[in-house]
Amino acid sequence: MIRTLHQKLLNQEMTSVQLTEEHFDAIEKRDGDIGAYLTLTKESALQAAHEIDERIRRGEPLDLLAGIPCAIKDNMCMTGVRTTAASKILDNYIAPYDATVVKELRDVGSIILGKTNMDEFAMGSSTESSAYQKTKNPRDTDRVPGGSSGGSAAAVAGEFAVFALGSDTGGSIRQPASLCGIVGLKPTYGRVSRHGLIAMASSLDQIGPLTQSVEDAAIVLSRIAGEDALDATSAESGGKSYEHFLSGDISGKRIGIPKEYFSEALDVSVRAVAERAIEQFRSLGAEIVPMSLPSSHLALPAYYIIMPAEVSSNLARLDGIRYGLSIDNEQTSILEKSGLFETYLDTRQYGFGAEVKRRIMLGTYALSAGYYDAYYSKAQKVRTLLRREFEQAFLNVDLIFSPTAPEAAFRFGAKVENPLSMYLSDVYTVTANLVGVPAISFPIGFIEESDKKLPLGGQLMGKWFDEEGILNAAHAFEQSIR
Repeated sequence: MIRTLHQKLLNQEMTSVQLTEEHFDAIEKRDGDIGAYLTLTKESALQAAHEIDERIRRGEPLDLLAGIPCAIKDNMCMTGVRTTAASKILDNYIAPYDATVVKELRDVGSIILGKTNMDEFAMGSSTESSAYQKTKNPRDTDRVPGGSSGGSAAAVAGEFAVFALGSDTGGSIRQPASLCGIVGLKPTYGRVSRHGLIAMASSLDQIGPLTQSVEDAAIVLSRIAGEDALDATSAESGGKSYEHFLSGDISGKRIGIPKEYFSEALDVSVRAVAERAIEQFRSLGAEIVPMSLPSSHLALPAYYIIMPAEVSSNLARLDGIRYGLSIDNEQTSILEKSGLFETYLDTRQYGFGAEVKRRIMLGTYALSAGYYDAYYSKAQKVRTLLRREFEQAFLNVDLIFSPTAPEAAFRFGAKVENPLSMYLSDVYTVTANLVGVPAISFPIGFIEESDKKLPLGGQLMGKWFDEEGILNAAHAFEQSIR
């Protein structure tokens, strides 16, 4: 889609202003029902589009993303724009700087339409924990779009943006991509700068694109990847243009199928779609290799120790003193309070939602004296074990395939009362974050439920910094079923 729109802009079949206005019109007509956006930046978007049109008239060379409308998850800072992470505690926060990924999109001329809804502080798998609104799945508005990047996924699936950026801590790009029937890419940890991303769990978070096609994901990744002096964990990308690696040829590529991801616990409908996808890869010349990741059953419990521990640490800064909300039970200002402790308690009690409080308490408990070794230290040892198993696996296979999620989009409220069942939505995705490998979700088919065809995604995980490998394999599959 991006390449087609780019050519239309160059041929002056349409202007960037027209394209941008078309998207705002669609948002005005239909997003009231879907709820993908929290904040729109219409004035600055139209101004940026006008500048691109002027450059086209002058015959200046343009990047593929120039003039292309996009959306940004509301946990990435944009100068002068409200940035809430879908939490009341940041309700009045206006970001004083651009996240690196936002700056990079601005630099190539992409048009930012606004900020999208999400689970509060990216904690959730359904976008139901947002402090502001529930986002609906454009494929079936009775169902969730997934999370935590549900707003970004819904914006792309609903055609309210050509592409969007999300963040993925345990599957928050890939799972909503699966539920909404689009493509979602979690790059290798360090491939994309996290500077300006409101941290959830710093050793797990990664920014990536949600798009209509694999080629679009590759194009966006090429523009946001790279080393950043403002993020010490970022890595040099060597100026790769990932879209140039999409040959569509996967002959001889070895795709591992972990038996643990296809156990008897896997829903039969999901299994059937995934197995058809495996046969499609085989027909494209890939070698299908049965394999085992024996410690994979430990990934989810380890993740739900490590992630809350980092949440507890990262959210400690939100105390009602330095920035964001400051409140007490009587709604008085901080100057009228008798002590800081009351400010901390009142601000955090009012400002944080139930899921955020739950994870802060879990993390604080896991890090507390007497429990650190029993929980956090042990979870980190499991993480090391999982990484070694992946290192060993990639000696024998090039890629690892699984379903992205254990089910298609579920109905609103289906998991709210049972946090554990919500956490199980991440069962196939958290491992990639724990070990840091790149992973992509792409549509592989549909399942029938209540006379509805619900999309389902397949996941490919690759070797560290081999985004081109997973992108090419997903692209080959995508082209073969069109």
